Amino acid sequence: MRVTQAVALGRNGRIFRYLLGGTILFCGGLLLLIQALVLLDQSAQPRLLQALQAGLLCASGTALGALPVLCMGNLSARMRDRLLGFGAGVMLAATVFSLLVPALEVAREQGFSAWGAGALASIGVLLGVVAMHLLGRRLAQRQGEQSLASGLVLFVIAITAHNVPEGMAVGVAAGAGLSGAQGLAIGIALQDMPEGLIVALGLASAGMARGKAVLIGVASGLVEPLFAVLCAWLVGISQLLLPWGLALAAGAMLFVVIHEVVPESQREGHGSEACLALTAGFCLMMVLDTALA
Repeated sequence: MRVTQAVALGRNGRIFRYLLGGTILFCGGLLLLIQALVLLDQSAQPRLLQALQAGLLCASGTALGALPVLCMGNLSARMRDRLLGFGAGVMLAATVFSLLVPALEVAREQGFSAWGAGALASIGVLLGVVAMHLLGRRLAQRQGEQSLASGLVLFVIAITAHNVPEGMAVGVAAGAGLSGAQGLAIGIALQDMPEGLIVALGLASAGMARGKAVLIGVASGLVEPLFAVLCAWLVGISQLLLPWGLALAAGAMLFVVIHEVVPESQREGHGSEACLALTAGFCLMMVLDTALA
C-alpha cells in the first residue's frame, strides 16, 4: 500500500514538473514570437508594450495573492466566500464598463446603427460564452475519466483557462488604446489577488507541498500577459476586429462569473456576505473605470 502511494506521489510530482516546465517553455517561445512580430511592425510596438505591461500587472496580482500561502493557515469558508464575491463583482463591472460599453461605442463609430451595434455585441458575447462552455465541458469530461493525480493537473489547467479571458480583456483594451485600459488592468490585478490566494490554498489543501502550490498558483497567471499581447496584436492588425474582441472577452468573463465564481461563493452558506462583497467589488471597479478613463 505504501509503495503504491509513493508511486502515485512520484507520478504526481513528475506531472506537475512537466506541466510547469511546459508552461514556461510555451510562454517563453510565444513571447519570442511576439517580439519578432514587434520588430517586423514597429508601429505596433507601443500598444503591444502597453498590453504586456497590463498583462504583467495582472499576473503580479495572482503572484502576490499566492505568496502568503507559504506562511498562513487555512482560509475560513466565510472569508473565502467574501473574496470570491469581491472578485466576481470586479469582473462583472469590468465586463460591463470596460468591455461591453466600449464595444458598443466602437461599433457605432464604425458605422453600425444602434440596433446593429447591439446585435454585434450580443453575438460576440454569445460566442465568448459558448467557447468557455465547451472548454468547461471538455475539462469536466476529462476530469471524470482521470485519476486523482491527473485530476489535479486538470484543476490547474482549468484555473489557467480561467485567466485567459482576463488576459484577453486587458490586451484588447490596450491594443485599441481605450481610455479605460489602465483602470481595467488595475481592477483585474486586484481581483487576481484573492484568486491567486484561493488557488494556492486549494492545491495545498489537496495535499500538495505549499511551495509547489504557490509556484503553480503563480504560473497559472502567466497566460495573462501572453494573451494580452496576442490579442493586442490581433486587434492592431485590423480595427474591424476591435468590437468583436471586446465582446468576446466580455462573454468569456461573464461565463466565468456566472458559472464558476458566483456559485462557488454561495456554496458554504455565506451568500449574503458574498453578495455584499460582490457589490463592493462592482462599485470599486466602476469607480476605477470612471476615474482612470
